[in-house]
Amino acid sequence: MNAMKIRAEQADDYAAIRQLNELAFGRSQEADLVEALRDSDLDVISLVAIAPVADSVPQDAGAIVGHLLFSPVTITPTIAPPLVNPIKIAGLGPIAVLPALQRRGIGSQLIQAGLEQCRQQGYDAIVVLGNPQFYQRFGFATASLKQLQCEYDVPEELFMVVELQPNSLAACSGMIRYAPAFANV
Repeated sequence: MNAMKIRAEQADDYAAIRQLNELAFGRSQEADLVEALRDSDLDVISLVAIAPVADSVPQDAGAIVGHLLFSPVTITPTIAPPLVNPIKIAGLGPIAVLPALQRRGIGSQLIQAGLEQCRQQGYDAIVVLGNPQFYQRFGFATASLKQLQCEYDVPEELFMVVELQPNSLAACSGMIRYAPAFANV
């Protein structure tokens, strides 16, 4: 897929983003999560991928074919006292690509653009729950190597982190907690 345009979501994208998430996941929970996070007081980063006019896609050119959301997470330190200068961490997900266009690099482009935007907005690190073979190409590594644990009972290798600012996690350890809306997924 060439000349993919990635931009911040806009209010008139909401219905298309919901439909895309429902199609990509085959259920409504992720679409509900996106809406709940968007409606929260959290400072989310929500990006869409727009199909280039030249590509043949099973929709109109210029349609939203991918979506990615980052939301702030908190860390409960395992050692006291709490960090004097808490670090800023976001959670990546959900990420959705139109099923007919998956495995064409759209998700990768969204992640690269999203990580850069997070870096520009002062995030120190990003966590994700997902396939290690996919996320390692973006610099993610098992979070336990940085003394971070996930609040959810998931296999250790699926919970990963990438530092956007070098050594930002050096003096940090603890439990990563997602926004309450994640408990419903």
